[in-house]
Amino acid sequence: MTVSDTKVTWLTQDAYNRLKSELDELIENRPVIAAKINASREEGDLKENGGYHAAREEQGQQEARIRHLQELLRAAKVGEAPKDDGVAEPGMVLTVRYDGDDDEETFLLATREEGGNGPVEVYSPDSPLGRALLGAREGESREYPLPNGKTQKVTLVKAVPYRS
Repeated sequence: MTVSDTKVTWLTQDAYNRLKSELDELIENRPVIAAKINASREEGDLKENGGYHAAREEQGQQEARIRHLQELLRAAKVGEAPKDDGVAEPGMVLTVRYDGDDDEETFLLATREEGGNGPVEVYSPDSPLGRALLGAREGESREYPLPNGKTQKVTLVKAVPYRS
């Protein structure tokens, strides 16, 4: 499935710039991988050439990432970080409490690309929990379906814009 098969991905300008920079770096690195493949090919028998196969695998992964980033950035909607208004929406760090549990959980409501490798867990707005919380205000409770067919009640404790 490509990104264009889904809806538009919301990205902050910072996230867009970070992903664009990664894409540019991967594209610049193409000749390095090609040189590795050629050097490994020169070593002889390709059936038993681990360096060659590793370089080809690396090239395949890199090309897949390039295609993914190109598609993602083509379909991205770039905007400002959400307002600090206590409403759950993509780009917000949400703190929630599940019914029957005193512990709180904090996560970023966004795509994996938006969250990057940050210190906070990332939950998709398209996940059952994410969909249930969209538009919720602090203090509001919502329910969402669990894989076992039951429902879970969750209360939005806090919603603040993500700062990378």
